[in-house]
Amino acid sequence: MEHKLMAQAKKLYFGEDFMARDYETLTFEKEAPRARITFNRPDILNAVAMKGAQELDDLARYIAEDENVRIVTISGGGRAFSTGIDLKDLAGGKIDNSYFDLWDRALRRFETMDKLVLCLVHGYALGGGLQLCLAADIRVSTPSAKLGLPAIKEGLIPGLGTLRLARYIGLGRAKRLIITGEMIDAQEGERIGMIDYLVSEENAEAEFEEIVDKITSVNSKGCRLSKQMLQNCYDLEFEAFFSLYKERQSHATNSDDFQEAMAAYRENRPPNWS
Repeated sequence: MEHKLMAQAKKLYFGEDFMARDYETLTFEKEAPRARITFNRPDILNAVAMKGAQELDDLARYIAEDENVRIVTISGGGRAFSTGIDLKDLAGGKIDNSYFDLWDRALRRFETMDKLVLCLVHGYALGGGLQLCLAADIRVSTPSAKLGLPAIKEGLIPGLGTLRLARYIGLGRAKRLIITGEMIDAQEGERIGMIDYLVSEENAEAEFEEIVDKITSVNSKGCRLSKQMLQNCYDLEFEAFFSLYKERQSHATNSDDFQEAMAAYRENRPPNWS
């Protein structure tokens, strides 16, 4: 009820571009062109049970289909980003194998959607929490945050962290972290390429907003098509990749954003993306 009243108040303040959807384990707000997701189970470090996986899958689908959204930010309420799968529910038999389909489908949508996705990490990003960060485009963290894929300690495979992690930090480091399940802090994560930006513990949210503004200022159609190209950079032979590049470059040069970029260049001003 409190969240509904706050959402209504924000809509009155921000106007019709603002909206929110109700979930049990997440909060979601959209003020076009930005969508904000916050994990909202702070009492258990934002661990994700079946309901959470279902809600994230539903929300990822909704955002992917919303043409008014260009940038997505994801954070965690309380003392952590997310510690991944809810081990209490898992041990109690309340989580079945459909969980992994829901979770990884949501992550793939974030990874491939025509939006830029940024995560702000603090506290812990473990298991599925770190997997989500690896599926995002930009990872921002406080230096002391703890990162890891400890699934091996529960006798599990750490999802598609087994696919993504090595692409960021190399096969040797990925094997070490996955096989041992050990945690590292975000300062080390930044050193090895897992984290893109470090922000201070005291002003993390304000500094994150500065990074969001920086990314927003370059978030053209060409930028998002570049994201799509990078999805294929390890998987296609040169000729196939070059052919795909030419097709997407044609989309970029025929976009309204390209016309705006050229007008901004001629007029010596920053572009105003539609």
